Amino acid sequence: MTSETYTRREWLKLGAAAGASVVVAGAPAIGYGATENEKPVPRPRSLRIAHLTDSHTQPERRAAEGTIACLRRVRELKPAADLIVTGGDLIMDSFEADRARTKLQWDLFTKIFREECGVPVEHTLGNHDIWGWNKQKSGTTGDEPEYGKKWALDTLGLAKPYRSFDRGGWHFVILDSVVSDGDGYLGRLDDEQFEWLGRDLAAVGAATPIVVSSHIPILAACVLNDFQDKADRAREFKVPGSWMMIDGRRVRELFRAHRNVRLCLSGHIHQVDRVDFEGVSYICDGAVSGAWWKGPNEQCAEGYGVVDLHPNGTWSHEYRTYGWKAEPT
Repeated sequence: MTSETYTRREWLKLGAAAGASVVVAGAPAIGYGATENEKPVPRPRSLRIAHLTDSHTQPERRAAEGTIACLRRVRELKPAADLIVTGGDLIMDSFEADRARTKLQWDLFTKIFREECGVPVEHTLGNHDIWGWNKQKSGTTGDEPEYGKKWALDTLGLAKPYRSFDRGGWHFVILDSVVSDGDGYLGRLDDEQFEWLGRDLAAVGAATPIVVSSHIPILAACVLNDFQDKADRAREFKVPGSWMMIDGRRVRELFRAHRNVRLCLSGHIHQVDRVDFEGVSYICDGAVSGAWWKGPNEQCAEGYGVVDLHPNGTWSHEYRTYGWKAEPT
């Protein structure tokens, strides 16, 4: 397989994480299920989204070339993409990087998107986009003007790391799923953002479908994949709080109160899966960078999601590769 859409049959042969099906269709509240994946059912379309997550742009390992190759493939989509939603981890890492290294990565990322994107973009922040939270490794004090999320927000022209907007008859919610935890981080919403989310969902008309983007998954199956051996030895699964949102239950309770939440997109795990739960579909897309520009991650090749949102509140999703060949390790 090169740059073409993975079919369900091919994914099953690969044994992809969590048994992901690739071309899927969503229904308004119940009855989510795969269509005939090789021949998706045509239907009117409100909006086409390209979901690009975990590009981890850096000068090394031809990562810049890979990010450009992905963007060029997105520009070739037919029908064309109306919007790119990034899923975070836009640069390789500023969490543990010093000022010079962080500036190098952001300068490269912004140059690539300025020259190669050609599609409106809405960015989601990831943990690696946050500058200096690991003070020991980054050499930060916490008093720098660009410390934390400020550098990324200023670079991307964002007032806040979370927000919402309307496009094509759908309501979009971009969440900030990363909070500080000492020199590390956890996946969750802080209380201020959680209260905002409740107000935002309540203000959306019941007939308007909603799609949510977060970097860290609200709910995912692929987070269990790397713990199979450990779980067998320990007789239990222990998923780190940095891998999946630890407050996912209270977020899902909000969704139960607002049944027009249809779809949640995430990245972070560099694998593809889909979980249908309580009337909402949670899709974790694979990474633009694959295994951080070292090839496929857990048999999930470098790629991006294509989501078609339909006027009646249904949607369809594909995971597409773009023919990237990583440097030999």
